[in-house]
Amino acid sequence: MSAPAETLRRAVLTVDGLDVTVSGGARAVRDVSFTLGRGEAVGLVGESGSGKSLTCRSALGVLPAGCEVTAGRITLEATAATGSTSTGANGSTSTELSSLTRKQWNAVRGSRVGAVFQDPASYLNPSLTVGRQLAEQLRVGRGLARSAAHTRAVELFGAVGLHRPDEVFHQFPHELSGGMLQRVLIAIAVSCEPELLIADEATTALDVVIQAEILELLARLRAERGLALLLVTHDLAVVAESCDRILVMYAGEIVEDGPTAEVLAAPSHPYTEALLRVASLGVWGRRELDIIPGRPPEAGADLPGCRFADRCAHVTPQCTAGPVALHELGDGRRARCLRPAASGAAV
Repeated sequence: MSAPAETLRRAVLTVDGLDVTVSGGARAVRDVSFTLGRGEAVGLVGESGSGKSLTCRSALGVLPAGCEVTAGRITLEATAATGSTSTGANGSTSTELSSLTRKQWNAVRGSRVGAVFQDPASYLNPSLTVGRQLAEQLRVGRGLARSAAHTRAVELFGAVGLHRPDEVFHQFPHELSGGMLQRVLIAIAVSCEPELLIADEATTALDVVIQAEILELLARLRAERGLALLLVTHDLAVVAESCDRILVMYAGEIVEDGPTAEVLAAPSHPYTEALLRVASLGVWGRRELDIIPGRPPEAGADLPGCRFADRCAHVTPQCTAGPVALHELGDGRRARCLRPAASGAAV
């Protein structure tokens, strides 16, 4: 699934050299860089603890206690911005997210950057109807009057595929199914027409039918609104179905990225190969569960070379001799591995 070419000309989000440290100064995210274009969907994948959620939460300004951005820039591009801004050559403005105060974040989060998480019920107030919660977002974020906010909320519930949206408006979270709650949360997230939506494991807890419906909804919002989507997941099948590009993270680093179809068809990093082997996309007759041998390093552990070396079947002494760069392979692909570089790819 590809976004229209004309929507990809302008970057919406640029992450450049991002480092996130946890308690004690350990680098849990290391020198992460990528861009996300208007109307584009990028999938961020990797094992638990790879740094996916810390990366996306850095872009939302909601890092857990004890975590902080210690290096790099996270820039949001738009025709209008709030906070620390500069004007680019194309007339757009840039907002440096990592330097915003809490008050400035309140003007960005929700209005320019929306978010959807795994357990929607935990992000909704159980004592208020879902319609009231959406209407409140519209009144605060868009400045709508009470009646206008009510009308717009019902329209949004209908737009995200909720049947009888006028009835849903008056229901409490406990009266709705998980799929309905996720649609409610998406309606709230896009209600102020943000440029960027971050979905962190947003379909993980849903059954496959509802998951497919939510992914279809997100694709429609991208097409209709030019919405940029950063999709954080451990499910390669979801990425294959819904993302233009894939970023593979391991132990806090991006180890491979490129167009989704090309990376999944011919991965350049052994870790991506291992993930595909474990997932076995399209292989239905397998009886034994494959695993990746070994364990990832502890978060923030300093290693002399490739962080995947002790789990890699292709490791050589050169792999552990020093840091391994993220090599440019051409055609929009990169890999943090010496094998593609040694085989003659551009570096």
